Amino acid sequence: MADTDLHTPRLLLRDIAPGDVDAVHAYAGDPEVCRFMVWGPNTLDDTRAFVAEQLVAAAAPDRRTHNRLIVHAGSGQVIGGIELRLESPANQRGDFGYILRRDHWGQGYATEASRAVLDLGFGQLGLHRITATCDPGNTASARVLEKSGLRREGLMRQHLRRGGQWRDSLLYAVLASDERP
Repeated sequence: MADTDLHTPRLLLRDIAPGDVDAVHAYAGDPEVCRFMVWGPNTLDDTRAFVAEQLVAAAAPDRRTHNRLIVHAGSGQVIGGIELRLESPANQRGDFGYILRRDHWGQGYATEASRAVLDLGFGQLGLHRITATCDPGNTASARVLEKSGLRREGLMRQHLRRGGQWRDSLLYAVLASDERP
């Protein structure tokens, strides 16, 4: 992503700042929020380390990971995060993922943030293909991806390992040439 903030009707997507540890930890430390993630729930030290890593990544001249906080424009409250990763610049391919605080689920914020990231990926970054995955049990996330214009391409069996257990993932993708909402 660019080094500028993204704005949607209800959200601001901005880079993580040093003072954001507590705001990030509000969702990253919640076991219910992290239930389908391959990480977490974070300890406060985990969250501090994550924020420090993101500050370094954002300053890299060849930045390939663009992690943004999702901020409610009306209240200024951090309600989640969204990340676009450049998987293969040579092939113009990226992938993204998101996470929201539990008290903001079901209000369309993940879809709104996802659409903004897709627009930027295809527009400014010139990507050709963007993918996302979700746990087959995470039906809410699957709906977000579909409402954002991604198509389900398949099931990746035993794709990720968490807590010593292999987990499947659903693969979703959208091309720059696809029609999106």
